[in-house]
Amino acid sequence: MAIARRKLPDGDVWSLPIEEIDVGRPELFEADAIFPYFERLRREAPIHYCRGSLYGPYWSLTCYQDIIEVEADHSTFSSDASLGGIAIYDQSKNFRLPIFIAADPPKHTMQRAVVKPIISHRSLDQLEPMLRERTRKVLLGLPRGEIIDWVDRVSVELTTQLLATLFDFPWEERRKLAWWSDVATVEEGDLEKDRQREAELLDCLAYFTRLWHERASGEGRADLISLMARSEATRKLDPMEYLGNIILLIVGGSDTIRNTISGGIDAMCRFPDEHRKLKDDPKLVQTAVPEIIRWQTPLAHMRRTATRDCQLYGSLIRQGEKVVLWYVSGNRDKGMIRDADRFIVDRAHPRRHLSFGSGIHRCVGERLGELQLRIFWEEMLSCGLDVEVVAPPARVRSVFVRGYKQLLVRIAN
Repeated sequence: MAIARRKLPDGDVWSLPIEEIDVGRPELFEADAIFPYFERLRREAPIHYCRGSLYGPYWSLTCYQDIIEVEADHSTFSSDASLGGIAIYDQSKNFRLPIFIAADPPKHTMQRAVVKPIISHRSLDQLEPMLRERTRKVLLGLPRGEIIDWVDRVSVELTTQLLATLFDFPWEERRKLAWWSDVATVEEGDLEKDRQREAELLDCLAYFTRLWHERASGEGRADLISLMARSEATRKLDPMEYLGNIILLIVGGSDTIRNTISGGIDAMCRFPDEHRKLKDDPKLVQTAVPEIIRWQTPLAHMRRTATRDCQLYGSLIRQGEKVVLWYVSGNRDKGMIRDADRFIVDRAHPRRHLSFGSGIHRCVGERLGELQLRIFWEEMLSCGLDVEVVAPPARVRSVFVRGYKQLLVRIAN
């Protein structure tokens, strides 16, 4: 089914003065209208300075290889929360959530190592049968012939089940995890709503603090909270740093996987020939999954802050300036990815994408995410579900999370 494209908010992007382009506009992402802007920047200004935006001035990097090179230089381009963190918008000085991804070595290295046991090969092998059984149960339980919201019925349900398992979180309250993920990543810019958001996150802190105290003395448990409570690198975290790392793990396990599940369904409906190719040869799941991850790019960017004055590809970057690494643009860079604007389930070199980042900050949950998505598509094909998207998707208004609020579908009888 063809999905109608929405009009670009600014009309013809190619007629705008290049200095007036601001790719950090949430409405462009909400309307799925951002890609022509990135195409123009890649062609004409691969390093681009925006003087005025919702988030203040910032530099944009939009080409694949440039992003890789800057991400590798963490001494010059820092992720540290004290300098602003990993998003284009600065954290509130009065409500700062330090997280290990928003840190530089050695702190980043030590805290990242704490969660690695839960995504080891052995752990994933143990998770796979349970994930497969749950996925099949959710898919087989979907009603046929009526319109449903795929985001709620499938994407959120599967990811909250996974998160509840990883945290050993009370099963009947697992939807709180999706709610806190949404609260943490929403971009309001309204003082009253920001205060409400902070209150919700403090409720999250209180809930997980109770779980921490229950787990701190328990031996033999291998859930994420127990690992953090017992590790030398994390057992003395102050409350806000604990909350920050919990939110990081929730968002990493909720928003990224759930939006890629939704994005995969959307992509298959937009490219029916590719979907048919996958149904004819289910072994193509191995290449289709990383292609879906590239196509969706669930986190649109990461931000770095310059620690010193430096020259970057002929441009002078001043100490303290923001440098935004647009993964969503690098993943459409035709100089690195052939036919980058096409969705191709049997793409050669499908893992040549930036959705997981690169270098020391490459996503620690990469293998877990790929496992969940591989199982999902294997079970989709096994169940023979014929899903039709019946309305344009409702997307998240965010420049950080590329997400779906609603995806209305009908499953054939």
